[in-house]
Amino acid sequence: MSSVTVRVPAKVNVQLSVGPLRDDGFHDLVNVFHAVSVFDEVVAKESETVSVRVEGESADQVPVDDGNLAIQAARALAKHAGRTYGVELVIRKAIPVAGGMAGGSADAAGTLVACNELWGLGLPLEDLMEIAADLGSDVPFSLLGGTAVGTGRGEQLTALPVRGAFHWVFAVADGGLSTAKVYAECDRLRAAAGTRVAWPQVSEALLRALKDGDARALGAELTNDLQEPALALRGSLARTLEAGREHGALGAIVSGSGPTCAFLAADEEHARELAEALKGAGVCRTAVPAHGPVAGASIV
Repeated sequence: MSSVTVRVPAKVNVQLSVGPLRDDGFHDLVNVFHAVSVFDEVVAKESETVSVRVEGESADQVPVDDGNLAIQAARALAKHAGRTYGVELVIRKAIPVAGGMAGGSADAAGTLVACNELWGLGLPLEDLMEIAADLGSDVPFSLLGGTAVGTGRGEQLTALPVRGAFHWVFAVADGGLSTAKVYAECDRLRAAAGTRVAWPQVSEALLRALKDGDARALGAELTNDLQEPALALRGSLARTLEAGREHGALGAIVSGSGPTCAFLAADEEHARELAEALKGAGVCRTAVPAHGPVAGASIV
């Protein structure tokens, strides 16, 4: 096999609760991930060396050196296998770059699946998940897909039952936000307010809404502890969130560390209408309807 193509989804966090800062510099999280139908494609081709080329959405903003998480994933997989392998990676971007939807993590997950197939390693998902956890907190979920609660740094995953499909609109902003800077701002705001940070707990009401397929109940339970710091760093997002609510969104939230904003719609038609309304309101660069949950990284 000389080429393998993998499709891998973006995510939205329907709950992101950030606990106290740990000694290792990370936070304990309760992170309810939901994979949605905005996809990157990762193509892995035979090569003597490891390289990456990026095409599509904001391609010029993605590093193509060792800072690229997909290159790190390929090298980590080769090291796990105890061999020296090369691969030419082509990443076709549709997930916003630095947009709070785990695009880099998705590309790393897609690389693990593609190279596992290209190199004929035959490693099970459990092995790929272990490698993924060392690459970043969101990478294991990009492999798993569906809907899942993540604990620890977010990498310890338990799949969740979901009835039917939920319909979303993602309002994509100009430029990105650094995840590290948003977490740092979260810590700064908490320290300035003297906030005593509680141990994060998963919302039982949110789990019921997912299990019942109740979009209205889910919209009321969307929470993200990184929303306040994201708004502090990018004040214009408040107007984006308000515009979505004004046009009937059942829930409005900053996606992950932002600046993409996520809006829960009543159904597919409402999602299309809401996307057009947000584009017309001039509060985002573009607005994309999507649905979830969808499968994780998959060979196509």
